Amino acid sequence: MTLAFRRWTKPTVKAGGTLRTAVGVLAIDAVDEIEEGAITDSDAGKAGFADRAALVGELAARTEGRCYRIAFHRTGDDPRIALRNAVDLNGEGWAEIDRKLARFDDSAGMAWTRPVLQLIAARDGTTAAELSAAIGMEKLKLKARIRKLKELGLTESLDVGYRLSGRGRAFLGGK
Repeated sequence: MTLAFRRWTKPTVKAGGTLRTAVGVLAIDAVDEIEEGAITDSDAGKAGFADRAALVGELAARTEGRCYRIAFHRTGDDPRIALRNAVDLNGEGWAEIDRKLARFDDSAGMAWTRPVLQLIAARDGTTAAELSAAIGMEKLKLKARIRKLKELGLTESLDVGYRLSGRGRAFLGGK
């Protein structure tokens, strides 16, 4: 796939940017507003659809906004995958993660990082709803904070819920 089509009130990506996805990092080559009538069968194929009708049917699910054509190419694997598999934490590596978690806690005004990591470690598939109830934090706010843990390679998202990565387990085990 090298194209995507979306109906947006305003674009959520821009040319020259990148996007991390399940298939890797995508470089955004172009974002252009397009009339649905200008979409071709060839465009639909490049977007992973059998034909133009299937693509237009998918776009019809959302009626608000304008239609955009996004051209992209894959640039490589998500770097967080290698990071979460990097389990050999030396003293400095462990200390760096510890400092970052302390900053996350300080900016939130509460110690949330280790309790969340420990809850996730207790059971793969722990959901944001379960975590938010356990630590008394609004779910959407917590999900944004868990993304910070994911950026450090400590957690990974599952189809449902989260699990600790090898790096996360190594970090928790090092204390």
